[in-house]
Amino acid sequence: MGGAAGIKVLMGMIGVKFAAVLIGATGIGLLATLTAVLGLIVTLAGLGIQTSAVRDIAIAVASDNPQAVSRKVHAVKRLCWITGLIGMLVALVLSPLISQVTFGHAEYRYEIAILGIAILFANLSSGQMALIQGMRRIGDLALINIVSAMIGTLASVALYATFGLRGIAPALVAIAAIQLALSWHYARQLPVLNADLSWRDTFTEASGMVRLGLVFMWSSLMVSAVIFVTVALITQQQGLPAVGLYSAAFALSGAFVSFVLGAMGADYYPRLTAMAHDEPAMCRLVNEQTEIGLLLALPGLLATLALAPWAIRLLYTPEFLGAVVLLQWFILGCLGRVISWPLGFVMLALGKGRWFFVIETGANLFHVALVALGLFWFGVEGVAVAFFVLYLGYIVATYLVSRYLIGFRWSIACTRLAMLGLPPLLLTFVAVRWLPLWPATVVGCLLTIAVSVYALRSLVQRIGHDHRIFRLVGKVPGAKALCGLT
Repeated sequence: MGGAAGIKVLMGMIGVKFAAVLIGATGIGLLATLTAVLGLIVTLAGLGIQTSAVRDIAIAVASDNPQAVSRKVHAVKRLCWITGLIGMLVALVLSPLISQVTFGHAEYRYEIAILGIAILFANLSSGQMALIQGMRRIGDLALINIVSAMIGTLASVALYATFGLRGIAPALVAIAAIQLALSWHYARQLPVLNADLSWRDTFTEASGMVRLGLVFMWSSLMVSAVIFVTVALITQQQGLPAVGLYSAAFALSGAFVSFVLGAMGADYYPRLTAMAHDEPAMCRLVNEQTEIGLLLALPGLLATLALAPWAIRLLYTPEFLGAVVLLQWFILGCLGRVISWPLGFVMLALGKGRWFFVIETGANLFHVALVALGLFWFGVEGVAVAFFVLYLGYIVATYLVSRYLIGFRWSIACTRLAMLGLPPLLLTFVAVRWLPLWPATVVGCLLTIAVSVYALRSLVQRIGHDHRIFRLVGKVPGAKALCGLT
């Protein structure tokens, strides 16, 4: 999954570079805004079923009951058809209104109507992906991510080159179609028995998933709503080019973090769910995931922070240099995201829907307030500062809840690692904010190298010298000595 996430990030960078050249900051802004609209409606239509279905399917698989697995899977597929069709109709019928609310005019109503097809495809794909993840077919998930990233990038670039701004909505549909085709291909190969379910049986089987899924949906909905409100506010107050700068900075800041969390998340949630009856084991797993997440993410975050101006020029165009200041604040927020991410799954694994609802609702309302205030007082940079402040509060909230639910405490090793990683990140932040370009780059790169060596050595200690990653790293001259492999 780590390799697949890395390839996905790489393909995303290639796609963004072509998009920046072909459609510019305005096009990137329109892409971000339409993606926010798509995400909001897909979240509403999905009812949180994919997340809750992973949990139910994983439990059924663990109980070694093929018939129970079959009934869950068929119920999920039917519900995904129903909710997907409803979501598509909503986009078609309400496209003028959605365009008016989002952009302040109805000019993009046709693009939003086209997104209805992507909504249906995304919903159907979510059912297939829930089955694959619930059965812990990690290799299949990796292949889906790799192939969809490659084909989706090629399709998007072709549509941007051919139609310009008008190719953005069809590109989103093409990406959803590719994801659906691949997920269907791998899901149909899984050993799922046929189930003769009536519609009454379907809703009976799905009732528990829907109840818990609505809580998950609320969380995802709040996140999607925050993204939508953010891009809508920036669009109406600063214009689409400003949304392009915001989108560029946010995407680049999250590239390495998404790589790390995506790699861990595919297997972490089912494993944590399987341990729901063993609180000490859950605490150990959360600490392990936090340590690994920090060791993997810190070098990438430091490198991105140190090389931000160069990365923006390389991955975008000089038109996007205004995104550098935003990127610096987003990087600090991403560190908080890495620390809090393993804790957030504790409530999900335990099925504590009410706790999850309260925490996520409070966090997202807090975020909206911060975005509105930051945009009013500091412009687009205030939106990035709001992201950083949000995750400071989110770490505290998820830690306190996890401590209450399972008696969680960060281990000494985990605390030490966070304390060692934070000063280099802050020093690099200060350097890139107040030093000239070249001195700041040198300071940031030296700190990145030092932290990278420490992270590699620590990873060797945790996952062993014989892991295939370190066998590969060991072939690089001098790498064995740096990583402590000798």
